[in-house]
Amino acid sequence: MRRLRHLTGQHRTASTNRLLGALLAFNAGAINAGGFLVVGMYTSHMTGFASMISDMLVLGSFTVAIGATGALLAFVAGAACTAVLVNWARQNHLRSEYALPLLLEAGLLLVFGLLGATLNRQTPFAVPLTVLVLAFTMGLQNAVMSKISASQIRTTHMTGVITDMGIELGKLFYWNQAARPLELQVRANRIKLRLYAMLLGAFMMGGIVGAAGFKYLGFVWVLPMAALLLLMSLPPLWADCVRYRRRHGMALPFYR
Repeated sequence: MRRLRHLTGQHRTASTNRLLGALLAFNAGAINAGGFLVVGMYTSHMTGFASMISDMLVLGSFTVAIGATGALLAFVAGAACTAVLVNWARQNHLRSEYALPLLLEAGLLLVFGLLGATLNRQTPFAVPLTVLVLAFTMGLQNAVMSKISASQIRTTHMTGVITDMGIELGKLFYWNQAARPLELQVRANRIKLRLYAMLLGAFMMGGIVGAAGFKYLGFVWVLPMAALLLLMSLPPLWADCVRYRRRHGMALPFYR
């Protein structure tokens, strides 16, 4: 329960980072799979969009290339927004430096869930506004976990996670010769291996839940995910509000 209260707090531990990473991976998997059912695109990872830009430029499908560029720019803008919020909070000595981007993500998901039926209008990037909102949201979330874990944990795409998991599995099953000194033997990092397996499992489970929710309930399914992000963000935000009120209350008599 202590870790749950401090999931998005300023002071971090390895176990808290792992738990937050798993929850955000679940959230990203749900949004990614559900978004595909709604708009026909995976919006949580940019590898496909970057390749699409190159392919469509060569094939002459400039409209599709513009759409992929828009999704890419939206993802970048989301990551940049996280950097702005985190650094602004740090400069103002707030405890909610990591909670602010997740609070914004919860708000975007809430808007997406409530207004999803009207977000399919085309934009100058030749894609529905839905795609840009989801790509921005995923960039926002991916940057949060990257800042928290010093780029060690990614939650919105599994390419790096699966690659690192494969590396550790290769070390795990490597046959060390008995005559080789212990310090020269290949050893797997079992802690990292468990982390990667947990992130991948959470992402896939989130995909199953998200796909089922969007299929049977529609846009309203994002409301529980937005509520989860909101609950994770509240403790440090509340602490900042309490501290501000205390400071403000102490300052009033001085100015009178």
